[in-house]
Amino acid sequence: MLEQFKEKFVSPEVAAKAVRSGDWVDYGFGGGFPELMDRALAARKGEVTDVKIRGGLVIRPRIEVVEQDPEQSSFSYYSWHIGDYERRLQSQGLVKFMPMILRFLPDLYRFHIKVDVAFVPVSRPDDRGYCGLGISNYAWRVIFENARTVVFEINERLPTLQGVDGSHRVHLSEADYIVEGEHEPLPVRGYKAPSSTDIQIAKNVVAEIPDGAVLSLGVGGVPFTVAQMLAESGLSDLGCHTGTISDAFLALHRAGKLTNRRKEIDAGRSTWNLAMGSQELYDWIAAEPQLFRPGDVDYVHSPERMAKMSNFISINGGVQLDLTGQENAETAGTRQLSGTGGQLDFLEGAYRSKGGKGFICVHSSRVTKDGERKSNIVPFISGGSTVSAPRTMIQYVATEYGVVKLSGLTLRERAQAMISIAHPDFRDELAEYAQENFK
Repeated sequence: MLEQFKEKFVSPEVAAKAVRSGDWVDYGFGGGFPELMDRALAARKGEVTDVKIRGGLVIRPRIEVVEQDPEQSSFSYYSWHIGDYERRLQSQGLVKFMPMILRFLPDLYRFHIKVDVAFVPVSRPDDRGYCGLGISNYAWRVIFENARTVVFEINERLPTLQGVDGSHRVHLSEADYIVEGEHEPLPVRGYKAPSSTDIQIAKNVVAEIPDGAVLSLGVGGVPFTVAQMLAESGLSDLGCHTGTISDAFLALHRAGKLTNRRKEIDAGRSTWNLAMGSQELYDWIAAEPQLFRPGDVDYVHSPERMAKMSNFISINGGVQLDLTGQENAETAGTRQLSGTGGQLDFLEGAYRSKGGKGFICVHSSRVTKDGERKSNIVPFISGGSTVSAPRTMIQYVATEYGVVKLSGLTLRERAQAMISIAHPDFRDELAEYAQENFK
C-alpha cells in the first residue's frame, strides 16, 4: 500500500524548497522536533527572507535556523513557551516570546493566526500508511489542516503508538511531502536531586492527596518528588491526565500505583499530550501502548473533561505569589523564564472536579547570588513581572511551611493565610502591609 505514496517521498532539501519568503513555518512543541527539515531550511539562508519559525519548549542542543543565522537575515524564531535551550538564546535576542494559554492554542490557529508550512515529526508508518505522533501530539492536526504545505518527517526513534480510535495518528495521504533519514537520539530531560525544601513541600502536598486521585503533574522538581513519595505511600489506584507525561508517572507505574482504574474517563489508560523525560520513559511508551491515551490539546487540556473526573489533582510550581494569591509562574521581572503553558487549564479543571485540588508549589524564599534572602511571597506582583494566574484561579498554595486554601476567603483572610506559610524572616513586614491595605 505504501507504494502509492512513493512520489511524496523527497529529500529534506527538496521539501525545504516549499518554504517561501515571508512564510510562517511551524516546528511543533516539546521533544518532538523536525531536525532534518530544520537543517535543510537553515541551508537556505540567503535564498529567502523574513521566514518566521514557530516552536516552543525546545530541549534539544540547537535549532539550526537560529544557530546558522544569528543576524536573522533570513529567519526569525518565535516561541510559545521558553524551554531550556531557548532560555539560553534570550540574552542574544534570538527568540521572540508569544504569550498564550495552551487550551486556546488550537483556536489561535483556527481563527487568528497564519501558518504556511508545517514540519510534522511522525513515527515510522504501519503497512496501512498510518504514523504515530511520537512524543508530541500537540495541536498538530489543527495546525497542518490550516497549512498550505505539510511535510511529515519520519523519525525512526519515535514510539509508534497511535492512540485510541486514532487519537495519536496521521496518514501519509495527509502530507504534501514526506522525508526520512537518520536522527539523533530523542532529547531527554532529567531531574536534579530534590533539596530539603523540595522534600518538605512535597510532603505537605502528598498529605492532601486522596486514594484514587487523578494526577496532573508539572515537570519541575517538586512534582517529581511528590510522585516519588506517592510511589512509596499507601495510596493506590492513582490516575494520570496530564499535559506532559514524565518520569514521575513512570515511577508510579513501577511501584504499581498507576492503574487509572478509578478514572471516569479513559479508565485504565494514562492520558497525555506531550511526553518528556528519559529514554526509559520513551521506551515504556513504545513497549506498552495499550496503557496510554495520548490526545491533542483540545482533548487533554479541556477543563470540562477534567471536571468529569473525581479527585482531579493538579500540581505545578510557581516563581512568586502575592498576598491575595496572584501568581507569577514564568518571569523574573521582564525576563521570560518559561510560559503560562497549560497551568491555567489544569487549575480550572481541578477547581471544577468533585474533590479536586489545584496546588501551586513555591519555595517561601530564595537566596540571591549576593547572599541576600528574598521572599517569594510578596505584598504584590511588581511591575514588569507577569501575573500568570489570577487570584480567582488559585485554590491551594504550598511552601515548606504548610498548605493553605485560598478559595472562598476575603482579601484580608487570604493575606493572613499566605503570611502563615511565608518565610519567618518576612512575616512581620508582610503583616504590616496587609494591616495597612486590607481592612
